[in-house]
Amino acid sequence: MQNYPSTLNTAGRADLVRTFMARTYSWMTAGLALSAGIAWITASNMNFALQVAQWRLPLLLGQLALVFVLSLFAQRLPSAIAGLLFIAYAAMTGLTFSSLLMVYDLQSVFAAFATAAGTFGAMTVAGFTIKKDLSGFGRFFMFAVIGLLVAMIVNMFIGGTALTLGISVVGVLLFAGLTVYDTQMLRKLALSGVEGEMAERAAINGALQLYLDFINMFLFLLRLFGGSRN
Repeated sequence: MQNYPSTLNTAGRADLVRTFMARTYSWMTAGLALSAGIAWITASNMNFALQVAQWRLPLLLGQLALVFVLSLFAQRLPSAIAGLLFIAYAAMTGLTFSSLLMVYDLQSVFAAFATAAGTFGAMTVAGFTIKKDLSGFGRFFMFAVIGLLVAMIVNMFIGGTALTLGISVVGVLLFAGLTVYDTQMLRKLALSGVEGEMAERAAINGALQLYLDFINMFLFLLRLFGGSRN
């Protein structure tokens, strides 16, 4: 059952979705652009890149902390603060991702990014067009992500090309599915009639979800494309 206000006609509901999703994708795009720009600038300065490599653990812990705060408290924080935290997270991600440009050749990075962008776009369209209610899949995706993390930890100790390949394929499929799910959930949220400050906070939180879907898809695709620097 849809949650949109009964007083709105089809055009009104479409406008609600369009306005909310435009804000969400604007925040997401800004985050991705910032991450890519900082990664490129950092990797282009060897001395700074080596310094950033020494900050890797604090940066990763900082990213986890920001995701935790935004995921749990984005709807309680002022939108300006939530936006600054999201930008800070994207900037820190750019710093940590600078190492990818030194490990993988640029052709592999660009190919993985282009493939992730195309897949993300297709899954977003699917999230808008699929009529089946996917809200019941939330628990499945949660346990699937946990299972994937466990498999990645196990792979760190036992290694193996076959397991690494399998994890990468499952990772791509899982975050492609999450893109469809998150897109539909955000569309439903827009149809619930959120507006003003609440809508801006929701857009930032939605941008974080889609940003995470995209970068995780990109990382697993990069593993599949390989192409490390010699």
